[in-house]
Amino acid sequence: MLKKIPVTELRLGMHLHAFEGSWMDHPFWRTRFVIEDAKTLAQVQDSGVRECWIDTELGLDVPAPALDVRPRAPAPPVTTAPTPAPAPRPASTSMAEELQAAASVCKRGREAVVSMFSDARLGRAIDGEACMPLVEEVTESVFRNPGALVSLARLKTHDDYTYMHSVAVCALMVALGRQLGATDAECRRLGLAGLLHDIGKALMPSDVLNKPGKLTDQEFDVMRSHPERGHDLLQEARGASEDALEVCLHHHERVDGTGYPHKRSGESLTRLARMGAVCDVYDAVTSNRPYKSGWDPAESIARMVSWKGHFDETILAAFVRSVGIYPTGSLVRMESGRIGIVVEQNAGKPAAPVINLFYSTKSSMPIPPQRLDLAQSANDRIVGREPAQNWAGRSLDELWLPPELARARR
Repeated sequence: MLKKIPVTELRLGMHLHAFEGSWMDHPFWRTRFVIEDAKTLAQVQDSGVRECWIDTELGLDVPAPALDVRPRAPAPPVTTAPTPAPAPRPASTSMAEELQAAASVCKRGREAVVSMFSDARLGRAIDGEACMPLVEEVTESVFRNPGALVSLARLKTHDDYTYMHSVAVCALMVALGRQLGATDAECRRLGLAGLLHDIGKALMPSDVLNKPGKLTDQEFDVMRSHPERGHDLLQEARGASEDALEVCLHHHERVDGTGYPHKRSGESLTRLARMGAVCDVYDAVTSNRPYKSGWDPAESIARMVSWKGHFDETILAAFVRSVGIYPTGSLVRMESGRIGIVVEQNAGKPAAPVINLFYSTKSSMPIPPQRLDLAQSANDRIVGREPAQNWAGRSLDELWLPPELARARR
């Protein structure tokens, strides 16, 4: 049973289910745990959060008050209207079903971002409020199935990168916020920040923005101005929140101070900026760009984890839990010698996704596609990532996408 109590009533042995209020007001990346030591209890009570929810079925309850038998005057009738309950989250859907819906969201998202960039280039004010219907669609898709839109938005063409990158980071920010315990309203604000984070690129010269080769030092200096140019645009925008301004300006900062534009480091970087940095880089390195092909999703996760000083480690760990150690679309090698591609994640089991097996290294031959849910089977396991370059020239999307979406990409 869930019960809301003041944090002053928390005791050792209680199961903390959620904080009441903003998830950014407390130091914990998770909120569902048993309070087992005095240090953790003190951190919660000193965090600034006044109320929280406990689960009495998973931990101790508050002590029952002593029985008071004194006569009381009749209570006055209640005349205030009850507080409306928050809207329920959308019901969960299967990966295949949600991919169909996500394809439509991606299409509308691209059109919206193209229009927004065009307005910026023409000197028109950005309308953040007009973006909210799209953010709502993205958020609801992520709530129904967190892996579908995030995975589909990664599959962008060279020409679409600038626009679809904004849609992808919007979805990734919602998924990361959800993993970190953000409320629905906070997830939407994070989504809007992700959608607007690269608006400054609308003011970059097209020959630099879309250059198919390595940028010169001078060209790179031009590109590094896009966070500040975007921040200027959003300051004049209607409906652009402080969250959006912060992520736009500082999504290229690093925790070791080697990022740009202000070389901020450590605690001087807000949690929002650290989240934006992780989501921005993941989509960038997994996507096909004008000058390079995207990396395999699992390889990207492994590389990002190895970049010491680049990301906030706690936020990066939460991000990995949100997309998986082997994100959808990753090539993996099994203990049995078979090769497969990840088609779906299992909630709470980032190392045990659903695999579509398609090749045997023992026979060096393709095998009939076979679906294997590692959360349900102990007969095989992933032993490593399969290099994507071993399968260059072969379209692998059809192994995890529904047939109609795979055909549409040919």
